[in-house]
Amino acid sequence: MRKPLLGRRQRLPDNKLGDPAMKRRPYVWMGLVLWQIFGQAQAAWTTNMAPGASVVSNAVFDLHMTIFWICVVIGLVVFAAMFWSMIMHRRSLGQKAAHFHENTTVEILWTLVPFLILVAMAIPATRTLISMYDATESDVDIQITGYQWKWHYKYLGQDVEFFSNLATSTGQIQNRDTKGEHYLLEVDQPLVLPVGEKIRFLVTGADVIHSWWVPAFAVKRDAIPGFVNEAWTRIEKPGIYRGQCTELCGKDHAFMPIVVEAKSTADYQAWLAERKEEGARLKELTDKNWTREELIAHGDKVYHTVCAACHQPEGQGMPPLFPALKGSPIATGPLEGHLNIVFNGKPGTSMAAFGKQLSEVDIAAVVTYERNAWGNDKGDMLSPKDVLAFKQSQK
Repeated sequence: MRKPLLGRRQRLPDNKLGDPAMKRRPYVWMGLVLWQIFGQAQAAWTTNMAPGASVVSNAVFDLHMTIFWICVVIGLVVFAAMFWSMIMHRRSLGQKAAHFHENTTVEILWTLVPFLILVAMAIPATRTLISMYDATESDVDIQITGYQWKWHYKYLGQDVEFFSNLATSTGQIQNRDTKGEHYLLEVDQPLVLPVGEKIRFLVTGADVIHSWWVPAFAVKRDAIPGFVNEAWTRIEKPGIYRGQCTELCGKDHAFMPIVVEAKSTADYQAWLAERKEEGARLKELTDKNWTREELIAHGDKVYHTVCAACHQPEGQGMPPLFPALKGSPIATGPLEGHLNIVFNGKPGTSMAAFGKQLSEVDIAAVVTYERNAWGNDKGDMLSPKDVLAFKQSQK
């Protein structure tokens, strides 16, 4: 029997050629693949822009829906006319194409109609845009400052200010612990705002360019050192709203989330009063006689919130950019030198000055912790009173 030539297509046996199962198999596999890709992720799909929680964001949503329906009507009219023309003027009906050079009426219409449609969309869009940038006559003023890699909030005229740091544990970040529901979107101190009042944001940066973004408010402003950008919102319902820094700002750009807690006016005023009382309690803590063990325990929390991102949880650092603290000359050297670098930072490096970011208690605790952790075992301690005295000497 002659052997088939190389590369010649071979005929399948008759019993395989007409097998319906063979014909359906590729479609079955294709269906399974598509189901895995699309079916499993369907719950996470969003088919439209989400309504917001503020006056501005709802105005943006309404504008979006208005323009969407205008586009839908245009599409329906254009495609209906196109398909009607294709069907009613097809060659099988004996139709013949018309020959003409121009039609002034048609040209005027297809210029005028789109122009009027654009005007109809531009009017509400312009109103919304003007409203978005009108930050006058505010009830509450908040100064927002971006730092690497945290946010600072200052309530102007209220003597209340604080830093907001990432609260996600290092174990979750390093995949040692199960990730929580709000992984990388939780902070130790949220920005608290009242519902129903006009709130003005004054956004700036302290080191590099950041960007403060809360999608539920339709607010996104760049935080640029040396510049102040304005934005505003009027929240319509209480709740927790989350956002992020949206300007690449360094190693831990992904680790500076934004959390806003909207409260009723009464609850907001109660919160303000409580924050002001904390200032008095902080003075009492500064005057307290702390033990070394108490400072180490508190310093552990401060270190893992503020310092571990750069110097790592076990103090090994990431040389040469972020030096190790374990066995370092700073953490095992003179106490005053250690305090000075934490308080004033180190110019020309990534080491920030924490003198204005942390309280006397926090600075004393974190310095004491660093000098007694990871085998440093200096056995000494720094009291909050010592930090206060050092702070006063810097003025």
